[in-house]
Amino acid sequence: MAIKVLWADDEIDLLKPHIIFLEQKGYDVSIAKSGDEALDLIYSNNYDIVFLDENMPGLTGLETLTRIKSNQPRLPVVMITKSEEETIMNEAIGSNISDYLIKPVNPNQILLSLKKNLENKKLMSEKTSMGYQQEFRQISMDISDRPDLETWEGIYRKMIYWELELEKSQDTGLKEILKMQKSEANTVFAKFVMDNYQDWITGKAEEKPVLSHLAIREKVLPLLKSDEKFFLIIIDNLRFDQWKILQPAIENHYRVEKEELIYSILPTATQYARNAFFAGLMPSEIQKRFPQYWIGEDDEGTRNQFELQLFEEQLKRLGVNIPFHYHKILNLSAGKKLLENINNYTGKQLNVLVYNFVDMLSHARTDMEVIKELADDEAAYRSLTLSWFEHSPLLDIIRFLQDKKINIIITTDHGSIKVSNPTKVIGDKNTNTNLRYKTGRHLQYDSGEVFEVRNPQDIFLPRTNISSSYIFAKEDSFFAYPNNYNYYVNYYRNTFQHGGLSLEEMLVPFVFMRAR
Repeated sequence: MAIKVLWADDEIDLLKPHIIFLEQKGYDVSIAKSGDEALDLIYSNNYDIVFLDENMPGLTGLETLTRIKSNQPRLPVVMITKSEEETIMNEAIGSNISDYLIKPVNPNQILLSLKKNLENKKLMSEKTSMGYQQEFRQISMDISDRPDLETWEGIYRKMIYWELELEKSQDTGLKEILKMQKSEANTVFAKFVMDNYQDWITGKAEEKPVLSHLAIREKVLPLLKSDEKFFLIIIDNLRFDQWKILQPAIENHYRVEKEELIYSILPTATQYARNAFFAGLMPSEIQKRFPQYWIGEDDEGTRNQFELQLFEEQLKRLGVNIPFHYHKILNLSAGKKLLENINNYTGKQLNVLVYNFVDMLSHARTDMEVIKELADDEAAYRSLTLSWFEHSPLLDIIRFLQDKKINIIITTDHGSIKVSNPTKVIGDKNTNTNLRYKTGRHLQYDSGEVFEVRNPQDIFLPRTNISSSYIFAKEDSFFAYPNNYNYYVNYYRNTFQHGGLSLEEMLVPFVFMRAR
């Protein structure tokens, strides 16, 4: 079906060559010689776009524009004028025009404006599809060519880039191909981690990533050697793709100085990864040195209630004397309260802010039907994260910090993955409940489907008892018990979980930003 164009100009007869040009290009062009005539046609027809002369006798172009927008606010209108006066331009742009052309216009200008306003999404979609098709082969070769740490970071960055770009495309086939490529990447990545994780943890590997327990020492403290002030913001359970969705909103206020990927330790769960982050120690070392600050799987109580104390102990151990405040935000009211009192905290060189929303969102999506519907897939999950952020006290806090020229560091403890593949496991009544890792005695499972660690001390994890071991889910699998199996699987399939071994859970953002 031809695109329908309305062109309103009191000198329309002089524009006949332009109209013929557009009709030869396949556009269906209607004409009007006044604002009133244009409105009559708009009210009785469905047009895709309007070209509107600004200087017409009777109802002016700006007056006509106002009436068009009050009746059809989403109809694209291109203003055409002889005047280059800034006030007229500002008024037209403020009335939400789609483009602004200065007479005399040539046919190619009109054609470009049409394509920009009506075919932009289609052209971008085609370009994106072509771009991914061209890079698909290179990504596949990188995955199959025994990638090292640097290559894995490149692979993951590319896949997230194309995932976000293909969201704008209508090519469902390519989206499915990318999904399969991510699955293949996670299969190979799981083997890479299983082969190397113990050497990373023990320091035997020649090349090792920055893991949770090293992030403060190797990434945060070098930035604090200056006299500048910092807010270290840990957004619980923030995946790299979610960071990329939030980035444009934050970049209105801050400029990215450095964006890196660091690795969460296993289990990729708050109790382990975030305690390791603040302590600068692996979990078994925390349990051994500071038993009063470690809450085990079988113990009662909040498992991250001693982050402040662990951070203080790490700074003391490293001989670092930095005045700081620590804040933990668990709900909206706490966020608003921090915002109200934030001026009281900016005197310190460092403020540490733990913001626990994304983790609550992933749990709510599991437990609440309405959240499941709102975040039905990866794109919707990202969109819900962005919607929260844009209306959260955290964005207001970031705006305030920009005014004070305070630097920010944004990072997280771990990510999450959308699970779909159940893996049967049998454990006793003391086995933990997490769907992506299990620890306990006498665990029964298919060893080919998990990453098993029979001796937890090998990777510095605490034992719940002398015969306990750990298993970790790989790729998009989750653990399910044989009892009530079908109900359990249907309830948890397609939910976002963490604790296991995947690119989405382990490769997490670490971003340093300066105020604009």
